[in-house]
Amino acid sequence: MGTTTTKADLISTVAEKTGRTIMETESTVNCLFESIIDSLKTRNRIEIRGFGSFNIRHKNLRKARNPRTGEQVMVAEKDVPTFKISRDFKSAVTDSLKTETGHRKI
Repeated sequence: MGTTTTKADLISTVAEKTGRTIMETESTVNCLFESIIDSLKTRNRIEIRGFGSFNIRHKNLRKARNPRTGEQVMVAEKDVPTFKISRDFKSAVTDSLKTETGHRKI
């Protein structure tokens, strides 16, 4: 399994690729994230072609089990943010993980 890329890592990479300062890039990245959150708060769908889409999904009241006790509990209905990866994004990642024999690298 790979390592974790953090927000700071992303900011650093984008700053290097664009020639911008870390502070400028951090401000831009923060603005992007805030814009996504603000749009979802107003229930607007966000579609970034070639990347994916963000949306709000409603989950109904449902029965579940407490895994520790096995007791049946009711989970309240709620709205949750979701992300659906684009076909292009998925292909780019999965194709890069394949070896010449068609198996994934471990």
